[in-house]
Amino acid sequence: MFLKLLSVLVVGHLQGFYCTVTTLGDQTVLEGQSITIPCHYNPQYTSHVKYWCQGRMREFCTSLARTDDLESAPNGMGRVTIADDPTQHVFAVTMQNLMEGDSGWYWCGVEVGGMWISDSTASLYISVVQGISVLSREVSAEVGDSISVQFVYSQKLRSSDKRWCRSGDWSSCVATDSNGTFSSKHVLIRDDRKREFTVTLQQLEMRDSGWYWSVAGQQQVTVHVSVTPRTATVTASSVQIESKTTLQSVTKSENSQGERLLETPWIVCVIVLLVITAFLEIWKFRQQCKKKQKHQEASEFNDKLTMCPWKEGDYKNTSVIFLNAPARQVHVV
Repeated sequence: MFLKLLSVLVVGHLQGFYCTVTTLGDQTVLEGQSITIPCHYNPQYTSHVKYWCQGRMREFCTSLARTDDLESAPNGMGRVTIADDPTQHVFAVTMQNLMEGDSGWYWCGVEVGGMWISDSTASLYISVVQGISVLSREVSAEVGDSISVQFVYSQKLRSSDKRWCRSGDWSSCVATDSNGTFSSKHVLIRDDRKREFTVTLQQLEMRDSGWYWSVAGQQQVTVHVSVTPRTATVTASSVQIESKTTLQSVTKSENSQGERLLETPWIVCVIVLLVITAFLEIWKFRQQCKKKQKHQEASEFNDKLTMCPWKEGDYKNTSVIFLNAPARQVHVV
């Protein structure tokens, strides 16, 4: 009987062991902030219940969220949510608005099933602290540009002034006013009085490179700023791209003009009609000129016959015959 019970316990623990769950290492988060923890599990346990609990020992931990009943974990107080993604074999737990009292041990768990079979779990320690953090400890920009450094801070530091100082020179410190702002020619600070503030350095010079301190209350964090010379070189590829773009725009403009002309054929018809009309008018005018010229030549000829029938010597030896019809006599002169 003892051996049978021992075998059940061993098999149960082995099954729980093979259902491995993995998660992140220990985490530190500022008070008032949120954190999301991914918990990975083996594919064969896709349909099993997943849970999130708090406590030093898994067997006595307090359940904060479960995938089988999202409303059954009142200890989460609405600040803890759990979501399972079976396709990726991972469930994620999000804890919001963390307080210092939330510091402690937490467990990702998968229910394997059975009284004698242990669940598969993974633990981590979450520390909720007062302080300030920066999103990037090293920033860089070119001469003449501006650069922004973003910070987040814990809830107890909301009303504290935020300062920006050059390392090794406390006289260079500037601080926000009662409205959470500071503004000068080179430094601009904006605090939302909730969880974030931003320091913007303007019109950067080479001498602005170096280490700086950002301070909120008694908490501080370092930032390194690098200012580099402005690059004024133009690469050949950019020139080719610009030339190609210009050529394409010119070609497109010419094509569009040609398309507009083709889209209005009546303009061509009007031009042809005007040319034909002008040609006909010129032809009619020339015909009228020819007729007038012939008429003038005929009139001049008739006038010459009337006014000058003969020359002076043409009638000296001319005989005139008078015919007297009733007497039928001919008289010759």
